[in-house]
Amino acid sequence: MPDIMATDIQKKAIDILHSEGCSCVIVNDDEVIRCHERGVKDLYRIFKSRPALLSSAFIADKVIGKGAAAIMIAGGTVSVYTDVISRPAMELFRQSGVEVESPLCVDNIINRAGTGICPVEQLCASCTTAEECLPLIEGFINKMKPV
Repeated sequence: MPDIMATDIQKKAIDILHSEGCSCVIVNDDEVIRCHERGVKDLYRIFKSRPALLSSAFIADKVIGKGAAAIMIAGGTVSVYTDVISRPAMELFRQSGVEVESPLCVDNIINRAGTGICPVEQLCASCTTAEECLPLIEGFINKMKPV
C-alpha cells in the first residue's frame, strides 16, 4: 500500500474515532472496525476471536495504557494513534517496533473514578513484555464477566 493511502486511511480512522464517539477504530486493509466499550474488553475480544484483524493493522484509540498496548503488540499491530498514552505503554511499543503518534504522554492511565491508576495498567506494571501481560488481562476480564 503506498504511503499516501496509508496516511489517508489513518486520517479517516482518527476522524471516525472522534466523530462517532468510538473508543477504538481498527483498520486492516479495507476493513474498518468500530469499538465502543470502555477499557480493553473490545480489543481483547477481537484478539481472541479474530486475531488476523489486528495483524498489520492501524489502530486509532482514545486512551492506550500498557494493557491495551500489550494486546495490540501481541496481535501484530504495526501503527497506532492515540489521544493519550501512558509512558509504560509507549515503552512497550518502542521495544516492539510499533509506530506511535500521540499528542499526550502521561505517567499512567488513571481509573474512571479518578482515584488512582487504571487497574489493568497497575496489573501489567511489572511485566516487561506484551506476552507477560496477556494472562493477567485475561484473568481481569474473566473476573468482570457476570456469573
